[in-house]
Amino acid sequence: MDGLLLLCCMGIIIIIIISPMPMKAEDPYRFYNWVVEYGTISPLGVNQTGILINGQFPGPEVNVVTNDNVIVNVFNHLDEPILFTWNGIKQRRSSWTDGVPGTNCPILPNTNWTYNMQMKDQIGTYTYFLSTKLQRAVGGYGALNIGRRSVIPIPYAEPSANFTILVSDWWTTDHKVSCKSQQNYSHKIFVFNYDSFILHVSSFTYSSFYSLAGKTYMFRVSNMGMTTSINFRIQDHNLQLVEVEGAHTVQDVYDSFDIHVGQSVAFLVTLNATNVKDYYVVASSRFESPVLNATATLHYNGSTMKVSGPLPNPPNGQYPWSMNQAKSIRWNLTAHAARPNPQGSFHYETIPITRTLVLANSKENINGTTRYAINKVSYVDPLTPLKLADWKNISGVFKLNEIKDIPPTNTSKTAIRGVGVFGLQLHDFVEIIFQNSEDTLQSYHLDGQDFWPVGYEMGMWTNTSRQKYNLVDATTRYTVQCSTPYLLPTLMPTTSDAAAPQPLPMPCPCHYHLNHCHRQALLRRCSATAVKIHHCRGDFSTSPPTSPFSVIFAHTNIKIYTVIVAVSH
Repeated sequence: MDGLLLLCCMGIIIIIIISPMPMKAEDPYRFYNWVVEYGTISPLGVNQTGILINGQFPGPEVNVVTNDNVIVNVFNHLDEPILFTWNGIKQRRSSWTDGVPGTNCPILPNTNWTYNMQMKDQIGTYTYFLSTKLQRAVGGYGALNIGRRSVIPIPYAEPSANFTILVSDWWTTDHKVSCKSQQNYSHKIFVFNYDSFILHVSSFTYSSFYSLAGKTYMFRVSNMGMTTSINFRIQDHNLQLVEVEGAHTVQDVYDSFDIHVGQSVAFLVTLNATNVKDYYVVASSRFESPVLNATATLHYNGSTMKVSGPLPNPPNGQYPWSMNQAKSIRWNLTAHAARPNPQGSFHYETIPITRTLVLANSKENINGTTRYAINKVSYVDPLTPLKLADWKNISGVFKLNEIKDIPPTNTSKTAIRGVGVFGLQLHDFVEIIFQNSEDTLQSYHLDGQDFWPVGYEMGMWTNTSRQKYNLVDATTRYTVQCSTPYLLPTLMPTTSDAAAPQPLPMPCPCHYHLNHCHRQALLRRCSATAVKIHHCRGDFSTSPPTSPFSVIFAHTNIKIYTVIVAVSH
């Protein structure tokens, strides 16, 4: 009995001693099973074949919290390979789940693949979509929203509710027919015209926002389109910008707002209109003629007056107006994003630039076929993903720095096809100028990392352009537009949290690509490039599972900084 008593006392003592010690609890897990299949949809009132996820178009809205572990098991019931990319997710220590051909082998028909990723140190408004061929033109996309942890304050009062809006240009042509046309045309220019514009509301089951007068609501808006910038506005209501792609902004107020291909933003909208009635919610095409509109309804509780009359007017300005609006977006330096420290605690302006790249996009004719290129190199998707080739030292897949740091001075030089990969060093802070001499706006996206847009300006970039950079409160982004004929300087850190400059896990290669779908690498006529970071330290502790369709590539534990400066001619 004494021994039993002693054992119990020891047990009590152990509990008393251990319980105050900090325990490392694992972050929550969220599990999803997705079946991807064809189905009949009619977004324009005419039946056509679309791509459904669990029978839904668009796919399920994913709502998670900072640091959640997200497990998505995808069953491919299509008759063609697929990949999902997670637009704006940093993929720390899980770079093989990035969902583009440079990081993943595709999920073959009648097989499944599990994406395992963590929403590490992120908040904000994001999306996911199919990245292969032209599948995104007929569905296979959805919203991904990351909420904050309860211990992290937000720089505004909690909204009464959140509404998620996905806007897309739309085609009635079967995506396989369009893809075949893209791949097989020769010298003729293929014009990728869309048929209409569609707007998906919140949980995608209704087209009206039911709201209470006097309340404030958050509207998360993403441009899921393939080629078209949009302008978003709500009749007789102001849009208070509070977030762009995971970064809290200075809360300026806008009548309407331009959102370019691949971008996501969040507004607070207060229902303070004089009349209790219904109001138009409008997304219209930009820089196109004719202007196409997609609409929904903001319904005040108790309203008996349906929407009527003309739609609220879009902005009169074109590229200069849009450029100036983009310049007005500023980082909220005192706000907390996903971490306790303020966003502005990291001073990107103090880091010296180690290399400057000038990337000029162009339309080319290579062996009788129209293709798109950067610095006269039209990207070719290698059969072996870049990550796998890099990790396994497979020769012949890519050649470092085949694409040059600046475009050829001889603009008539013949373009070539190749795998454009820049070789950078650990801790490099690289300045990149995007130069757009074409007559259409371009949208650049960096997979898995964010950057700072520090300025927009007309004309050719020179060293003196740096004097106009915003080196104080440029906000971080993942996708940025490059108008014509304007320059777009951007600073880009490849740290995972701009407010936390510490060594962070990063994949060795990362990718820039033009978001406009008909330019992407999967169509074999792309404007794209990749970056390889030298001196990566492999970490096998969380290697991806092996399967016939997985890419086995260790993630890295490195810290690099990169500056992007985009510019047009």
